[in-house]
Amino acid sequence: MGEAADRQTLMKKIIAAYTAVGIWIFLSGAVILYNKYLLAYSGFHYPISLTMWHMFFCSSLAFGLVKSGKVQSINMEQETFMKAIIPIGACYAGTLWVGNAAYLYLSVSFIQMLKALMPVAVFSVGCVFGTERFNWPTFLNMILVTIGVAVASFGEINFNMTGVLFQLSSIVTESIRLVLVQILLQSRGLKLNPITTLYYVAPCCFGFLLLPFFALEFSKITNDAELVVNPFHMIANATAAFCLNMAVFMLIGKTSALTMNIAGVAKDWMLIGLSVWLFHSAVSGLNLFGYFIAFLAVCWYNYQKLQAAKAAGPPPSSPSSAAAAAAASGNEEMIPLKIMTASSLDKPMQA
Repeated sequence: MGEAADRQTLMKKIIAAYTAVGIWIFLSGAVILYNKYLLAYSGFHYPISLTMWHMFFCSSLAFGLVKSGKVQSINMEQETFMKAIIPIGACYAGTLWVGNAAYLYLSVSFIQMLKALMPVAVFSVGCVFGTERFNWPTFLNMILVTIGVAVASFGEINFNMTGVLFQLSSIVTESIRLVLVQILLQSRGLKLNPITTLYYVAPCCFGFLLLPFFALEFSKITNDAELVVNPFHMIANATAAFCLNMAVFMLIGKTSALTMNIAGVAKDWMLIGLSVWLFHSAVSGLNLFGYFIAFLAVCWYNYQKLQAAKAAGPPPSSPSSAAAAAAASGNEEMIPLKIMTASSLDKPMQA
């Protein structure tokens, strides 16, 4: 009787975990594809404005959840907010702005291929700031990732340098943000779940985006006779972004970093296929060959990090590990802002 009950309990946990993973994959892909549709096809070609709308919408809902007691907040000192949250918010504002701007010039499939460079950026920035130790095996692995992405770029049929520079800038600012999370929050022992992160960081992002908005987009929007703003799409898009954040909240503690990395890889390949199907993105054989090289190198990097995590602890099944893997699965394309414990940033990243 006891064994049957244990098996039933275990099965319920497994079903709950994989349901949460499935919801996360669906919402993560939906936000990416929806952003692409809005910016490239719907008549709303303003990435800063879209990002500011997301920040306003998500911060408003997070404020409501925290103030209503649905999500527990933390007592944050003003010094911590000024020295930790604001720099992180500035980096994330830049990540979201230029990451969304890339959709104006590049296909979703090619953007996903370029994102394989995220481990390279995090490793490089980490070595500069002292959060990563340089070693030749990892360096050579990063070189292989870079070669794979370079081959994929060479094979890109609709290559656009402006879009590539936007996406690379997004990867760099996101890697700086992740390192700043480790440096600035580790010493303070600050732990924020995805909702409280939105509560503190999203308003900062909104504030940092005001200057580029007025400098680059305000006059264009006010003089754009062909501007199309569909309220349904704007609200639905922002709701999907917020629901994605809630999906990450659900994942914490329900699955492992390994499961999340596998799910993230499946999501990336799915997005490449959906980009071809929905937006008729042109993908060449050289594209796929280069990305496959980068994919294998990142998989090996993930394996090495998982083994290191097992040896050092906490184990890969810890809540922070799963949250870190969720964050690493896309970073800049996921509007929710995720700040985990510093140790979680040592966990694997994915393309």
